Amino acid sequence: MIETDISEKCINTIRFLSADAVQKANSGHPGMPMGAAPMAHVLWSKFMNYNPKDQKWLNRDRFVLSAGHGCMLQYSILHLTGYDLSMEDLKQFRQLGSITPGHPESGLTPGIEVTTGPLGQGFANGVGLAIGQKYLAARYNKPGFDIFNYHIYAICSDGDLMEGISSEAASLAGHLKLGNIIYLYDDNHISIEGDTDIAFTESVAKRFEAFEWQVITVDDVNDIDALEKAIEAAKEETEKPSLIKIRTHIAYGSPNKVNTAGSHGSPLGEDEVRLSKENLGWDPDKHFYVPDDVKEFYLEAVPRGKEKQNEWEKLYGKYKEKHADLYQELEDAINEKLPAGWKDKLPLYKPTDKPVATRKASAKAINAIAPLFPNLIGGSADLAPSTSTEIDGSESFTAKNYAGRNFHFGVREHSMGAIVNGMAITPGIRAFGATFLIFSDYMRPPIRLASIMQINPVFVFTHDSIGLGEDGTTHQPVEQLLALRSIPRITVIRPADANETTHAWRVAIEHKKGYGPVVIVLTRQNLPILDHSAGQGPENLEKGAYILRDTDGDPDLILIATGSEVSVAMESYQELEDAGIKTRVVSMPSWELFEIQDDTYKKSVFPPAVKKRIAIEAGSPIGWHQYVTDEGMVIGIGNRFGESAPGEELMEEYGFTKENVVKQAKKLLKK
Repeated sequence: MIETDISEKCINTIRFLSADAVQKANSGHPGMPMGAAPMAHVLWSKFMNYNPKDQKWLNRDRFVLSAGHGCMLQYSILHLTGYDLSMEDLKQFRQLGSITPGHPESGLTPGIEVTTGPLGQGFANGVGLAIGQKYLAARYNKPGFDIFNYHIYAICSDGDLMEGISSEAASLAGHLKLGNIIYLYDDNHISIEGDTDIAFTESVAKRFEAFEWQVITVDDVNDIDALEKAIEAAKEETEKPSLIKIRTHIAYGSPNKVNTAGSHGSPLGEDEVRLSKENLGWDPDKHFYVPDDVKEFYLEAVPRGKEKQNEWEKLYGKYKEKHADLYQELEDAINEKLPAGWKDKLPLYKPTDKPVATRKASAKAINAIAPLFPNLIGGSADLAPSTSTEIDGSESFTAKNYAGRNFHFGVREHSMGAIVNGMAITPGIRAFGATFLIFSDYMRPPIRLASIMQINPVFVFTHDSIGLGEDGTTHQPVEQLLALRSIPRITVIRPADANETTHAWRVAIEHKKGYGPVVIVLTRQNLPILDHSAGQGPENLEKGAYILRDTDGDPDLILIATGSEVSVAMESYQELEDAGIKTRVVSMPSWELFEIQDDTYKKSVFPPAVKKRIAIEAGSPIGWHQYVTDEGMVIGIGNRFGESAPGEELMEEYGFTKENVVKQAKKLLKK
């Protein structure tokens, strides 16, 4: 049990560092940190294993602030416990160029594990982190060597639990019996519009019990003894994730704004900050004040953390001697070192081979390299037979087998995206998730956050166009490619055949953390194997666009296409050449990969003098004009959706045929 007198002083320090920072910025959320300060105090001083001087220690406990609006709570405790976050950083809260932004961002602020803010995302990220720990432990822990035994802690809010993603993630976490999860629920009864009873009156406890979680209730967050006992009980429970429902009071200590919506997203005001300090026995004339004994108390985390890490590293050193092969495998995975000769295992195809759907070619690529990448794990949102993402010969990841590599996320696309992010954040793991391209709409928030965090999960989307056929309008993507391409720091790849699909996976595997996620977009329908003999090889996919077929001399026309439409461009090529139109065919599977090439290469593919260009893609035409110029055109899908009909008929109806391409090319050249 933590000593009471110093505890109260420590907690008030957190409260008023937070309130002062919000007030100085004249922007932020002071109420949550003031109410939840005891949670941070107890976690960081009593329970969590961490080393402020090595935030990447492999066996540290992970903390996720899913209620990211309350980030001054986390910034304050990180500063106090010795992370590289100065008092000046706290004073620069929410200012341009600071490392204390308005919601937590990993990679920017020391000690922040995941980028949170959109409510519910952090909750689901934590489930992914817990899965990552379970997988690593199942693969690498050995008798006497408990290398990975860390917990995932989080603070979540009413808003997190209202968002549907948290229910999706909680359901899966309970099903998988992730007993390494301990979430503290900041039950303060207040949201932006007022008391939560205007929209949120369910029994959260009963809901989580139905999800097969252990639910513990603490009636008063300021009862430190009760809070400690609840966390201890949560740690003892290994078969269920734990939710500790803690009654808090937003803006605790504020005489006029406690338990009011006004303290949620606005500064208290200088007068109210002063009154709050007086109310809790704090010097109202001191700002950003840390008493000496509080400083000494929290900085004990530094030697304590070093000692815990040193003990672990001694164990890890013995593990290296006893289990050298596993040790090296793990180190290579953590350092993203690729095994020698892995690219030689990738499947290649000849033009004489039978047509194959790129989703099937993707399956062959996954299974060709999976034996060499034991930490390549993932699955789909109940669509493995359709997305072809199952790792052959591998078992399912279940509550009875955490070493399984095939994941069953259920029909939970939104949480799948955020869970895969949590898995991908885990050092040593390469994670992927799959569904139909149309359902990428459900996943945009986690995909966007993966891009912000610059982590490298792989998102596989199949059934990529109206070519999927009879499922019709609701399942046929039109605007989804455009939407994905609009996200900064993302790499979208739409391969044209089996060979390009192989190289799409090569690029995805070589994509390291720091570059953002890779999206691979694949067909349901079979596509011919393209003949590269008269052009550049499919390995040039890594450049984003390359010349697949060329003409003698300078071209009159350039046909640009992606995915299934590349074969249409190739069919059109010969007829145009026969008509005396000198034609170049460019396969352009990735705008993003092309844009990082130098100008010399770009101009070699798209000579500025060749103005007549046609882009062909069964999706929205928006964005293609940057490549076709004002004198070109786009054969795409305009202001309409698909229809329910066989795919071949739809492609003909919408103009994705040799006949239409040739017709439009001749019209263009007559202008």
